[in-house]
Amino acid sequence: MTKALIVWGGWDGHEPEGISKLLGGALEEQGVEVTISDTLDAFKDLDLTQFDLLVPVWTMGTITKDQLKPVLEAVKEHGVGIGGLHGGMCDSFRNETEWQLMTGGQWVAHPGNDGIDYTVEVNPAEPNPITAGVPWPLHIKSEQYYMHVDPAIKVLATTTFSDGTVMPVVWTKMYGKGRVFYCSLGHHVDVVEPPTILDMVIRGLLWAACAEKVGQPA
Repeated sequence: MTKALIVWGGWDGHEPEGISKLLGGALEEQGVEVTISDTLDAFKDLDLTQFDLLVPVWTMGTITKDQLKPVLEAVKEHGVGIGGLHGGMCDSFRNETEWQLMTGGQWVAHPGNDGIDYTVEVNPAEPNPITAGVPWPLHIKSEQYYMHVDPAIKVLATTTFSDGTVMPVVWTKMYGKGRVFYCSLGHHVDVVEPPTILDMVIRGLLWAACAEKVGQPA
């Protein structure tokens, strides 16, 4: 059975507990065994190699070296997948550059703050089962994330800022042996819970867990 560990906390403004319950419930519906923890000590107290997927939901904050090292090793050396949303994965632990290298990006700004109307377009150059079936473009009213990104990411969807800057929104990458999935949507639960977006996110997380066919008919 595919197993996932969700660890939530950090800045409460991103509704980490609610996001964790939403993602956890949706993964369980796909047949994934989900463990949820509200402490970073889970990363050092549990054997992370027993999981197929790690889902951090932890904006900002700090992480100790003995909490971080097992995550990096599990993904890079053992092929455990990692995936997440918004600031819960790509605005975590701002001083930890290796975390940023693993995840593929780091939040820089959200011009105009919350409540911006913008669109997200699929990248036609990267057709992918994760984004297949989504009624593109997506029309979003939330924070439009401007990010520093790793040039090694495979960009699946983008948004265009008012100055013409095209910014990745959904991507995948590899970190050593591990698969990485990220989506910059997710400021609040209500941004993620529409089936159009949630289903895409779950497909991305299952891809990171090397479990794309979990929950699908034989």
